[in-house]
Amino acid sequence: MSGYVIEIPQEKENGSIWSQQLRVAAYCRVSTPYEEQQQSLEKQIEYFTRYIKRNPFWRFVAVYADNASGLHAKNRPGYQKMLRDCRKGKINLILVKSLSRFGRDAKETMTTIRRLKQMGIGVYIELGGIHTLTSPDSVVDLYTTFNQAESQNKSDNIKFGLRQRMKSGKTILNHSQFLGYTKGPDGILRVVPEEAEIVRKIFDLYVQGNGVRKIKRYLEEHGIKTVTGKREWSTSTIDRMLSNEKYIGQVLMQKSYTPDFLTGKQVKNDGQLDMYLVEDAHEAIIDQETFDQVQKMIGHIKHTVQMEQTL
Repeated sequence: MSGYVIEIPQEKENGSIWSQQLRVAAYCRVSTPYEEQQQSLEKQIEYFTRYIKRNPFWRFVAVYADNASGLHAKNRPGYQKMLRDCRKGKINLILVKSLSRFGRDAKETMTTIRRLKQMGIGVYIELGGIHTLTSPDSVVDLYTTFNQAESQNKSDNIKFGLRQRMKSGKTILNHSQFLGYTKGPDGILRVVPEEAEIVRKIFDLYVQGNGVRKIKRYLEEHGIKTVTGKREWSTSTIDRMLSNEKYIGQVLMQKSYTPDFLTGKQVKNDGQLDMYLVEDAHEAIIDQETFDQVQKMIGHIKHTVQMEQTL
């Protein structure tokens, strides 16, 4: 005897979250502190706040935000706070505009989404309409992998653009604080006279036979502060200054590079990639003769130290 089979239609996967009593949060992120992106972050926060509060079934928790790269979760305090609140049971659903805002490392993102899923917490990705609690893991994994590939492609395109700028002789300066100089509105270094005197003094002391430790002691005893206003000097800072070609008006670009997109770690360029030297890029503080003399002295000292270590 066969009975009647009654099919019970499944609930609409994504439609259900709009009519559930949920504690809802959102996460947004921009990767650089530039003003236009800061404004974008503020707009994202405003958008998600209104979006969540407009739904009568939802209870607004918070909009968590970061102004940082999406490579490593540990470097994003807003993201970490959101996860802590998830573990405390404060959140049922997290909204994100796109998966790239949630994270760029596919493995790390998939691990986090699975942990949230085990806690009964879903992530709804607006760009793609994916709800991680109702979408198969294979779909989420595939989407996450594509997201990482897209992020890497964007990174490669940015690197290509930067290298083209280098080839054309357009200087790229990553630092914001550099003793002796400040950046002009055109991005070119401008001499800061009072700081330039400190730079010249450091080179003069070295030419006179003072090592970096003696120079450090001299600067501290005379109350000369670092570019960041600190009273204590680092010997490594002084050592780098003595070898910095920018003090003779040159800029050597691509002295380091990032081989691995995911780690974001820079390594010294020992010939793996082309380097680009721009001469007369800005006003010099140290003359060529003094700079060359210091480089010879540095080379001699390093060679002497290496010889002593082998004896």
